[in-house]
Amino acid sequence: MDLFSIVKEKISGKGLRIVFPEGLDERILQAASRLAADNLVKPILLGNNAEIEAKASSLSVSLDGVDIIDPNTYSEYDLLVEKFVERRKGKATEEQAQQILRDVNYFGTMLVYLQKADGLVSGAAHSTADTVRPALQIIKTKQGVKKTSGAFIMVRDDKKYVFADCAINMSLDAQDLAEIANESAKTAKMFDIDPKIAMLSFSTKGSAKSPDTEKVAEAVQLAKQLNPELVIDGEFQFDAAFVPTVAEKKAPGSVIKGDATVFVFPSLEAGNIGYKIAQRLGNFEAVGPILQGLNAPVNDLSRGCSSEDVYKLALITAAQCI
Repeated sequence: MDLFSIVKEKISGKGLRIVFPEGLDERILQAASRLAADNLVKPILLGNNAEIEAKASSLSVSLDGVDIIDPNTYSEYDLLVEKFVERRKGKATEEQAQQILRDVNYFGTMLVYLQKADGLVSGAAHSTADTVRPALQIIKTKQGVKKTSGAFIMVRDDKKYVFADCAINMSLDAQDLAEIANESAKTAKMFDIDPKIAMLSFSTKGSAKSPDTEKVAEAVQLAKQLNPELVIDGEFQFDAAFVPTVAEKKAPGSVIKGDATVFVFPSLEAGNIGYKIAQRLGNFEAVGPILQGLNAPVNDLSRGCSSEDVYKLALITAAQCI
């Protein structure tokens, strides 16, 4: 079964509510209409009702089954302000909160925090920081997780792999890498991928020595402490993690025998380059980035996304809600 058939099966009939802060964006409108028509999620668009309806009409897009919330006329706005001030614990006054929540990403994130929506998808017209910052301030990371991370599901035909972190953290220590490995295993299971985790480096099992390689080797041990059931090893060069004949030569006796399905990169630089090479040279579809480690799902689109990208990321976000 392909990735999105699996996802649709998981979320069908659950009535999950996904909020889209960029309610006037053409791609968002098209994707929200399709999601509602397919009865897969309950889309919530943020913005002025009349403007959204006029834009939808001009595009011949149906809004049947789509909810619209205008932050400027929302009946429970004062409740959102109160809860935001409480959540920020002295970092925002009521007056400041009144202004901050006029930002649709903050407003939408508060809907998720207060369980008036199950997840959020933004980024078609906003930067990654605009999407992620409210999530980190309001939803925050799970207990035991210091940093959120960005994973991609790499899909080609019946092949599915998880690559992380490819989108968020510019600097990672051994503990961060261990947390990313643990969260990436959860992401893999969500999409019926058996998580066999390779911690990547330019060295395989001590073939080179440096603080960078030792950091990755330490991360393997820390990840095992976090979750002793993980199938994980490293440090690995990519070929030793992916090619059985190379693995047999470079890492005999490892639990990873050239059959890794989850690849944790040692830096954002490596991860971002790696997934784009697989996408452009290997013809893999890169689904994501999927934000990992948050208490509730918030995901970020590329500003160059298509309505198909919005549709698919909304499905992924809904699957994270379960």
